[in-house]
Amino acid sequence: MFQQNPLWSAVPAPAIDVSPVETGETVDLAVVGAGFLGLSTALLAARIGLSVRVVEADRIGAGASGLNGGQVIPGLKLDPETLEARFGARGANMAAFGASTADAVFGLIRSEVMDVPHTRAGWIQVAHTETAMRKAENLVNQWRARGASVDLLGAAEIARLTGATGYLGGWIDRRAGTIDPLAFVRALARAAIATGARIAEGARVTGLRRKGEGWHVETQGGVSFDAGKVVVATNAYSDRLIPGLAQTIVPLSSYQIATARLPKDLDAAVLPEGQAVSDARRILFYFRRSPDGRFMLGGRGPMSGPRGPVDFAHLERTMLRLYPCLRGIAIEHRWSGRVGVTTNHLPHIHEPEPGLIAAIGCQGRGIGLMTALGARLAIYAAGGDVRDLPFPVTPVRPIPFHRFRRLGVAGAIALYRALDRLER
Repeated sequence: MFQQNPLWSAVPAPAIDVSPVETGETVDLAVVGAGFLGLSTALLAARIGLSVRVVEADRIGAGASGLNGGQVIPGLKLDPETLEARFGARGANMAAFGASTADAVFGLIRSEVMDVPHTRAGWIQVAHTETAMRKAENLVNQWRARGASVDLLGAAEIARLTGATGYLGGWIDRRAGTIDPLAFVRALARAAIATGARIAEGARVTGLRRKGEGWHVETQGGVSFDAGKVVVATNAYSDRLIPGLAQTIVPLSSYQIATARLPKDLDAAVLPEGQAVSDARRILFYFRRSPDGRFMLGGRGPMSGPRGPVDFAHLERTMLRLYPCLRGIAIEHRWSGRVGVTTNHLPHIHEPEPGLIAAIGCQGRGIGLMTALGARLAIYAAGGDVRDLPFPVTPVRPIPFHRFRRLGVAGAIALYRALDRLER
């Protein structure tokens, strides 16, 4: 079996004061999953006075929260005009919430004095066709009308800011930035514990059942406890805990590589000002510099998981196409994680039974989106109104023929790649 070596896991970090679950515990709120969503929920819930127990099947940040590329991009997958046309006033509120998500991350880093490597130099979406440039201009106009710090960029500006070859232009969103995502999720855990929450690792929740007006939570190994309410925050790593939940998303695989530290003479040639970058293709690539000076690039890969370095070869080819100057620089890290995608490209909030709340589907923008959404879930769990939530509470509706998702995804990826090649 191929041994992945995520870049973030190689960075030494102080231990976190986790505490195993003890039978007989009773809390106001149980949170299942110790990623961005679960820990931001736990932090605010504890801060507003709830007793909180977080239970994580593996270790803190073991899922997508500790495996992603660390790009903090505001906004939702759908643009503001589409949201408003589809949902009216609620759509405008969704767009406003999306606009706030990067602020939620960088605000927490600042207010909690978190030791998290980060930069807020912005995010660039580069355009490879005239069609993509027209879309970029439309997005800039939409966000400018809503007060965002965005600009359209020409080919010369893209070349100067990225050093990459082959792009006609693009746009920059200065609200965005980059972080070490595993350092951030660990810092969220420490802040939640300091505020009074308790976190258990290696405590997979195997069952939830009603007990009076609350919930009885069973974990692997027979240890159980009681909670007034439960928030399930497992996203693309969801299992059968809530029937049908895992079938409401398509879990895609995102693969990433990181080079050795680049020599100083390449600093001016490769992302000299530290922006995060994505391209505008349907099957996109994304790239950035790491805090210690490596080049990182990610994109889609086999859904079954990597079998070896060969499954990352397409990323290495893309890296050299964009940056021929990186030829000969060693690839030192290769890893993958899952992205939860919904059919309407929006996060879903469910409450299949009173006091059992789940949120799922980050569409690849999980750092800001799930951090900001966790705060809203905490308020709702504390007795807030459903109108406090940025998205409607909907029934759990599994995707039809979900068992055949791999065939469907493979076909869709092939189609989208063909469309990307044909687009002008």
